[in-house]
Amino acid sequence: MIEASGLTKRYGKTLAVDNLSFTAQSGRVTGFLGPNGAGKSTTMRMVLGLDTPTAGTVRIDGKHYRDLKDPLRTVGALLDAKWVHPNRSARAHLAWMARSNRIPAKRVDEVLELVGLTAVAGKNAGGFSLGMSQRLGIAGALLGDPKVLLFDEPVNGLDPEGILWIRKFMHRLADEGRTVFVSSHLLSEMALTAQELVVIGRGKLIAQTSTEEFVAMATEASVRVRSPQLDQLRSALGRDGVSIRDEGDSLVVTGIDAAAIGDLAAASNIVLHELSPQRGSLEEAFMQLTGDSVEYHTDIAADDAAALLATGSVTR
Repeated sequence: MIEASGLTKRYGKTLAVDNLSFTAQSGRVTGFLGPNGAGKSTTMRMVLGLDTPTAGTVRIDGKHYRDLKDPLRTVGALLDAKWVHPNRSARAHLAWMARSNRIPAKRVDEVLELVGLTAVAGKNAGGFSLGMSQRLGIAGALLGDPKVLLFDEPVNGLDPEGILWIRKFMHRLADEGRTVFVSSHLLSEMALTAQELVVIGRGKLIAQTSTEEFVAMATEASVRVRSPQLDQLRSALGRDGVSIRDEGDSLVVTGIDAAAIGDLAAASNIVLHELSPQRGSLEEAFMQLTGDSVEYHTDIAADDAAALLATGSVTR
C-alpha cells in the first residue's frame, strides 16, 4: 500500500505538489492521472525518496522509503526507461542491481524471461529500442519480487502486442495482491488497465475514485436507439427531462434509461433494432474535470489546425 498525507513540494517559488493525500491499495491497479505539469513525476519521486517533501509524508507499507531494508524487495519502480548505462548488457545491469540488494543471481534470468528479453540479455542496453528499454526497466522493477510497484509511462514505445502484454501483466500482479501504481497519458489504455484512479491537477487532488465512478461523475449516460419508426419513437420520447440527438438512422437519448425506452416502444408498438446504453469515455471525463488545471492551452481547435495544415497556411 502507498499512503500519501499532506504531501507538498516547493521548488523555490514554484509549488509543484500542494497538500496531496491519497492511497493506492493492495490488490488493485491504481492509475495516476493529470495534465502535463500536474506534479505526477514529482509525487512518484517523493514516494521513492528521490525528492524530499517540503511538507507531509508518504509511506510504503507503513514505512518511509529511506527506512526500507533492501528496498528492491519491497518496492520496484520504472520512472525512466533510458537511465541504464548504454555499455552495460541487460543481464549485467540487472546483476549489479540484484547484488546490491542481496537478491539471488538466478532471479536475473527469471525476470528477463518474464519480460521477453532472454534472447538479447547479452546485448548492450544502448542499442535497445524504447520498447525494449521499457521491458528492461520493468524487469528491474520486478527484480526483488516486491509487493509494491510504480510505473511511469510504462507503455511508451511498446507495440500493440507489448501494450496488451503489460496490461495483462499489471492485472496479474494486482491479482497476486500487489500494489500497482501507474502513471500514463494514454487514457484509452488506462480505461482498460486501472480499476482505481488518483487524478491531480496543479499539484492538488481532483479525485480519487474507481474508474467507472470517475467517468460517471463527469459524463452523462445516454442510450443509442435504432428503429425503422424513428418519427414515432421521437414523439413517444417527447417529455420533460429527455434530450434527443438525431444521428441519421439512430437517436441518442439522454434523461431516460434503456429499460424505460424499451417499455415506451413496446407500449406504442414501435420496432427497435438497437437499444444500447452508452457511457462517456475516460478521456472525455478527464478533459471535463481537469480542464481548469491544464498548464498550456492551444488557441485553435484540432479540426481548424488540420484544415490550416491542409491548405498550407501554416507549416508543421
